[in-house]
Amino acid sequence: MGGNGMANRRIDLRSDTVTLPTPAMRRIMAEAEVGDDVHGEDPTVTRLEQRVADMLGLEAGLFLPSGTQSNLTALMSHCGRGEAYITGETYHTVASEAGGAAVVGSIVPITLPVEEDGTVALDRLRAAIRPEDFHRPVPRLIAVENTSLGRVLPEGYMEEVAALAREHGLRVHLDGARLLNAAIATGRTPASVAAGADSVSLCLSKGLGAPAGTVLAGDEAFIARARRARKMLGGGMRQSGVLAAAGLHALDAHVERLADDHELAAALGERLAPVVEVQRVSTNMVYAGLPGGAELKRHLEDRNIVIASPGPVTRLVVHRDIEPGDVERVGAAFEAFYN
Repeated sequence: MGGNGMANRRIDLRSDTVTLPTPAMRRIMAEAEVGDDVHGEDPTVTRLEQRVADMLGLEAGLFLPSGTQSNLTALMSHCGRGEAYITGETYHTVASEAGGAAVVGSIVPITLPVEEDGTVALDRLRAAIRPEDFHRPVPRLIAVENTSLGRVLPEGYMEEVAALAREHGLRVHLDGARLLNAAIATGRTPASVAAGADSVSLCLSKGLGAPAGTVLAGDEAFIARARRARKMLGGGMRQSGVLAAAGLHALDAHVERLADDHELAAALGERLAPVVEVQRVSTNMVYAGLPGGAELKRHLEDRNIVIASPGPVTRLVVHRDIEPGDVERVGAAFEAFYN
């Protein structure tokens, strides 16, 4: 795990995006073989793209700077202007990407309630696929997310969504930003978790600890369209093998250890349960009710602990820079505030 062993080092529980590159990752980045990727000449990017595609059981991949751009690229490659995609109302593509699909892509989101297990009920999806009518935008895509707020979708759900989509001539996009957390949590292969998806977005800068980058995977024709959309969105990078090298190292060294994050999240939930209302622990995330607002935030920051803005539902995220001893430090800090 990360960290320098200092008793009062910073503990940042806001997200698993806050990790710092390890010394080994920095060395590999410095030594990366690079070329101009916009011209298809960066060998490290090419290796990363094909590796992720193979891992997900798809034909080809495309390296992008961020998960948000990857999802928007996917939506724009599946849907035309004025067409629609169907998704869960809490899923990242509609809830946390600044409305890019509508604003930039002119794609209409049709949002549906998300169940406790992170799914959108199949009967709701079916009802949202209405017969074509020139009064309404035509749905072309169903967008799913796994994990969803840390929850692993039930096994078989993706295949059911895919079957429904095929029945109506729709495609399926999987926002798999933390798909490898789902794979590790269930013991399934990444391809099994992604089964049924026509396109998958896999983020490298969350639990895997790379400084940036996401790979979008799909069939060859889809990736050809996505390459054009990426260019349009300003995502064509040049000697991006420096970043791709970090992603390859993350896939080599940081996947299996995601289980450590899950175990520490469970331990953190247990430590906090006597102090606050722990609502749910899922993979590497603890959701808790944290009264106290800005006063609590200042109390924690005085102890070098950083969390998102506290409230009725606050997410505490464990990642590779969190150590076992941090669980006790965080628990003691909460005890000191609430008692």
